[in-house]
Amino acid sequence: MASDDPASVPSGAASPVSAQTFAAVPDGFERLWTPHRLAYVRGERPTEDAGAGCPFCAAPIRADADGLIVHRGTSCYVVMNLFPYNPGHVLICPYRHVSLYVELTEPETLEFTALTKAAIAALDTASAPQGYNIGMNQGAVAGAGVAAHLHQHVVPRWGGDANFLPIIGQTKALPALLEDVRAQLVAAWPTTPGSVPSA
Repeated sequence: MASDDPASVPSGAASPVSAQTFAAVPDGFERLWTPHRLAYVRGERPTEDAGAGCPFCAAPIRADADGLIVHRGTSCYVVMNLFPYNPGHVLICPYRHVSLYVELTEPETLEFTALTKAAIAALDTASAPQGYNIGMNQGAVAGAGVAAHLHQHVVPRWGGDANFLPIIGQTKALPALLEDVRAQLVAAWPTTPGSVPSA
């Protein structure tokens, strides 16, 4: 058992440091504090049922700014990802609570695709990405965080946007606030026939 008594330290050994002193010693690491992510870690998991327990059913019943809605269509809408991989990471969602792409009706499929293309056009105008990751995970086993409600990811990419931080530190540094990016995308959204303008 360690002792704080200097007389108990063997000759030639380093002197012990009290916990109070040790806590103040710099360790060479920088820290990125992200307490906002605690809500995600501790938050309730979405239910399989439609309604308030599903984030993609709940978002459209809120005002656009509160629900982080970028654009509303007739059968589908575009929303900011609450936990984005990069600034401008949006999700294309049907209003209807379906889990699989093959469950979309023909009109829903057409608008789902049209809104994906419009999101890319808005992102091109707002932030000029160098590339995109576009896709959806079907089912929890495939990595879908909200498996019960279909959603497609549109993630803008830039050279050098990936580094060691997410792999080693399980942390993603984002240089822009969701609200600011949403406002930029709303302003850059292209005019599409049959769409409902966002507020």
